[in-house]
Amino acid sequence: MNEINIMIVGVGGQGTLLASRIIGNVAVNSSYDVKLSEIHGMAQRGGSVISSIRMGEKVYSPLIEKGAADIILAFEELEALRWLDYLAPDGRVIVNRQQILPASVLTGQAVYPEEIIDKIRERVGNIITIDALTVARKCGTTRVVNTVLIGILASLLDFPIEMWRTSLKRLIPERYLGANLKAFEEGYNYGLN
Repeated sequence: MNEINIMIVGVGGQGTLLASRIIGNVAVNSSYDVKLSEIHGMAQRGGSVISSIRMGEKVYSPLIEKGAADIILAFEELEALRWLDYLAPDGRVIVNRQQILPASVLTGQAVYPEEIIDKIRERVGNIITIDALTVARKCGTTRVVNTVLIGILASLLDFPIEMWRTSLKRLIPERYLGANLKAFEEGYNYGLN
């Protein structure tokens, strides 16, 4: 396997950190060297949260340089746009069609940009968009949006699907597992279409 660089971007409370741990767990269990980096920018107040996952035969640094991310997994539209400079020229973006207004917008100090997906499409040829919140509701809880998005990512990577299920079972508490497994399957099937 060549080195794969994945950035997960979102806001506090969306489950981005759990998602990075699940992805990292799958790669480690596949005998790859994995480095994770997490940045919490005022996460508890809805600020940006960024996780970098680098995996390969041998990885020396957890940080992804601008223009080097193979995949950006965006849990929120504005965060996808904000971090596009990190995407490799042939990279792919997966975007949750959700808008979470930052504090500056809520206080009237800024305006949330319009037509974000169109702006991303102008810069990126390979984009998958999904209303993961609606899919999560169909699974019984809005708390599984992250797992819907992990499912899409899993459909793009060469790890066996059973490894993903095993990682979910290992890292998600039993009482939440059923909804998460269902959400993962929904995302995985969406990514295959």
